[in-house]
Amino acid sequence: MTNGWTLDRGERDTLLRDHPPRYAEVVADHVTLDVRGSEPPHAVKAAIVGRTDDDSGVEALVVTIDGSVDRPDGSTYHITWSLEPGRKARESNDVLKERGWKELDHPVPITLSPARLR
Repeated sequence: MTNGWTLDRGERDTLLRDHPPRYAEVVADHVTLDVRGSEPPHAVKAAIVGRTDDDSGVEALVVTIDGSVDRPDGSTYHITWSLEPGRKARESNDVLKERGWKELDHPVPITLSPARLR
């Protein structure tokens, strides 16, 4: 089980229109807090603040959770936005670590709901 937050479906549609996915497989559904966590997370205030792309099939949007982009495990909160076939959502962590991310002109507030994900 993975603990995290799911993106509001109505907002997802608007975000996909405003930030068109670059790659064929659209993910755009959740932010991970931790893997194998025992308790679901609490409600949070969230915003999209940046973007990363490895130019070869992994695109992610960086998210603040209660004002921070720093996940407890040392990685960066994000939503895997889109992937090329054969790429995996977990690769977003590597792209963020290796390439960093670019800040958006303005934060985009989003609604996230606590969830246990599979």
